[in-house]
Amino acid sequence: MLIVDDVPDNLSLLHDALDDAGHAVLVATDGPGALARARQAQPDIVLLDAMMPGMDGFEVARRLKADPATAAIPIVFMTAYTETDRVVQAYAAGGVDYVTKPIQPREVLARIAAHARHARAQAQAHLALDAFGHATAVLRPRDGRLVWQTALARELLAEFLGPHGDHAPAELCDWARRETAHGQPGQSLVLQRGPRRLTLQLHALPDAAVGEPAAAGGATPTGEWLVVATATDDAAQLEALAQAWRLTAREAEVLLWVARGKTNRDIADILGMSPRTVTKHMEHIFEKLGVETRTAAAGMALGIGARAAARPR
Repeated sequence: MLIVDDVPDNLSLLHDALDDAGHAVLVATDGPGALARARQAQPDIVLLDAMMPGMDGFEVARRLKADPATAAIPIVFMTAYTETDRVVQAYAAGGVDYVTKPIQPREVLARIAAHARHARAQAQAHLALDAFGHATAVLRPRDGRLVWQTALARELLAEFLGPHGDHAPAELCDWARRETAHGQPGQSLVLQRGPRRLTLQLHALPDAAVGEPAAAGGATPTGEWLVVATATDDAAQLEALAQAWRLTAREAEVLLWVARGKTNRDIADILGMSPRTVTKHMEHIFEKLGVETRTAAAGMALGIGARAAARPR
């Protein structure tokens, strides 16, 4: 637990209350000290004074969220201001909650207990996902913030959408807002860069911090969604299909799009050929695969293509 406040009496009051409750407590009296301690100690939660001389709490929060090493740490603001614009500013800077001054230790303990449990559970899940090389991120569409992302997700999003820090690229954010505006998302976002393809899907997250399930329509009380990214390589799939049945390059392309559910007219438009030419290619494909229907051809292609789709990076 890290407490950040420039008033010694506040630090002493909170330190004693948290220490008595069994928390390991660190303190900082200014913004630079808070950033250094958070990066070094990786606390479960930061209890942050909003108004401090020099670097205020809002700037401290923005810097914590911009640093991948500290971006996942929950921030609870302490503020004497309850005006709407101040509260909005706290959330916009990356806060998950706030308490008002004068500080009531029992209220602080109750609020941070839930956030700390949530943070520990998320940290364990994040470590597991990173360890197994999954490309996942947590996105908050309302402000476009990527609350957390695995190293592979960061790499893939940068490859397909450019460097982004802790804010989602505009294309990703616009898609997420459209998909989450009216209930459970259904449309994937597919990005193509040469032969490589990135497919993004959204999944609702339960609000583990307060123990509530996802709200009606799939939205979560925290407004956070899990983004799952899957990278595939068309070139690898085409090569695998061609080698499996001695297909020509064009036949492999046609079969790949058949496996993706496209009609002959769709394939003609995609590959820039006439529907009649696609039909001729299909005849050759049926003969080489020893099948009589598109469904059978697609099933065989999917079995081969799936093994070549995801290349280690």
